[in-house]
Amino acid sequence: MASETSDVDTVIPPDRRDNNAVFVGRKGVMDYVMAIMALFNKGAGDVVVKARGHAISRAVDAVEVTRNRYMTDIVVTDIEIGTEKVEGKRGDMINVSWIELFLSRK
Repeated sequence: MASETSDVDTVIPPDRRDNNAVFVGRKGVMDYVMAIMALFNKGAGDVVVKARGHAISRAVDAVEVTRNRYMTDIVVTDIEIGTEKVEGKRGDMINVSWIELFLSRK
C-alpha cells in the first residue's frame, strides 16, 4: 500500500468553511459517505464536497458511493476544479489541484 504523504497539508483554511460542506482528507471513503448522508438527513438541500491534491479521487468515490448505493435521489448539479499555488514544506511554491462537487436532491 502506497504512503499518502505529500508536501502540502490538506487543511482547508477557516475562511473557506461553510455549514453544508464535507472536506475530504485522509479518512476512509465510508466516513465521507456517512458525512454526506448525515447532512442530507439533517435537512440540507445542497451539499458541497471539497478536496485538494491526493484526496480528490477519494471525494469522487464518496460521492459516487453515496449516489449509487445509499441515496439514489442525489444528483451532481455542478463541479468546479482549479489549481492554487501553495507554499510547500521546503519553502517552494507548488501547484495543488482542488475540486468542489455540488450535490442536491432530485
